[in-house]
Amino acid sequence: MTPHGGDARAADARAAEEERTAEEERAVEQALALVGHQPRASHPATDRPDTAGPSSTSTSPATTTSPPPSAGQGTSPGPASGPSSSPPSPHAHRARAAAWDRACALAERLGRAAPLAAHRLPLDRALGHVLAEAVVALTDLPSFDTSAMDGWVVAGPGPWTVREGEGLLAGRGSSEPLPDGYALRIATGARLPADATAVIRSEHAHCDEAKRLLHATREVVPGQDIRPRGQECRSGDELLPAGTVVTPPVLGLAAAAGYDALVAVPRPRVDVFVLGDELLTAGLPREGLIRDALGPMLAPWLRSLGAEVAEPRRIGDDADALREALVTSDADLILTTGGTAAGPVDHVHPVLAGIGAELLVDGVAVRPGHPMLLARLPEGGPCLVGLPGNPLAAVSGLLTLAEPLLRGIAGRPALDRFRAPVHEEVHGHPHDTRLIPVVHRNDSVVPLHYNGPAMLRGIAAADGLAVVPPGGVRSGTEVEILDLPWASASPWTEGCFT
Repeated sequence: MTPHGGDARAADARAAEEERTAEEERAVEQALALVGHQPRASHPATDRPDTAGPSSTSTSPATTTSPPPSAGQGTSPGPASGPSSSPPSPHAHRARAAAWDRACALAERLGRAAPLAAHRLPLDRALGHVLAEAVVALTDLPSFDTSAMDGWVVAGPGPWTVREGEGLLAGRGSSEPLPDGYALRIATGARLPADATAVIRSEHAHCDEAKRLLHATREVVPGQDIRPRGQECRSGDELLPAGTVVTPPVLGLAAAAGYDALVAVPRPRVDVFVLGDELLTAGLPREGLIRDALGPMLAPWLRSLGAEVAEPRRIGDDADALREALVTSDADLILTTGGTAAGPVDHVHPVLAGIGAELLVDGVAVRPGHPMLLARLPEGGPCLVGLPGNPLAAVSGLLTLAEPLLRGIAGRPALDRFRAPVHEEVHGHPHDTRLIPVVHRNDSVVPLHYNGPAMLRGIAAADGLAVVPPGGVRSGTEVEILDLPWASASPWTEGCFT
């Protein structure tokens, strides 16, 4: 039986989608396999003294012999072979856009395939870095039995004869045993004498000065208000796994456990090149010129992701200046803004082709931000993420490609996936994923207005971005939420720090 026209078209569409998916998977695997053999500049690992804990094993820089192909593309043009080689026209047909989730996954896996070498940092310089190896306790915590309260340390049953003297203070005091039937003043944190039974808080004790006897006003339980040796951890216990971000409490725990330094991954270094002759850096828009919104926004955003960011550099619409900036950068990641489409002054594609870079992602099926790209510069050079010039489209590219790539390079753990129901119907793109700024209200998220590609008003008020699948979603449907760095205390992340 011959299928109806609609059925045949649906079958053809399914077959085409399956072929596209298989092609993308092959490209991703080939890209990652090749990236694992490309030389890459990295920070040298440093030796670690015994005081820093277990010996360090530095992460070796990844190497590759040839650039990987584009995701969503079986083959792609190779590097220019010489002066006679001409880069492809920016108006030539490009590979089909990669699916949004696959583009995110490729970026993160690419970063993890070429991590920075670990180095040893003193505690006062380790904040914000990522642990390259686990923190293992170098001693029991506490390392001796200590008093948890100010009061009296007693031995045996009471009442107790009060021993003369100033008592036991933190950091001072005798380690002589305390005989049964005796009591001695003790301060919080002081080391307990051998054979002590309990600590009685000052408010739960009565001292008869005339008879030099101590009486408890409450029942005394052996071991009360004593922090026994090893209560928190034993020497050799793993306290924090590799991949942990170094926060102030992490520094405190490491110090308590005996560390003077931590083996951590360096912060990825990022260069930001702002393209476009129409951009102003100060004053009101005028005469067809507009303010640069991305330069002031990207640097602090990237720093919140743990990167070291140089001052954004204005390139303008100058292909030669862009080429020079790319080939002389010593960053671990380059971000460009604008110039990723096929207009008369969109130079990113032809410049990348001219220097022999290889496209890994050339367009993503997401709105806004469709013309974003991910490339690898030749000869062990850094990765480049090309962001669209429209502000919200650039945010989309930042979260889709740059953030996962940076997380992989820096050794940060993969983000947990959070979902929340939308408060109202959200219209979707017929074929592409949409990223919509949302704000959390009670148990759901509310989509915000002003979410066009050139707008920032919505994202400036947002808690996160909702990942809306093609076709949109009805009210009450749960969608994935992309967390924003400054919104880590949002309700959908509750419990992620425990």
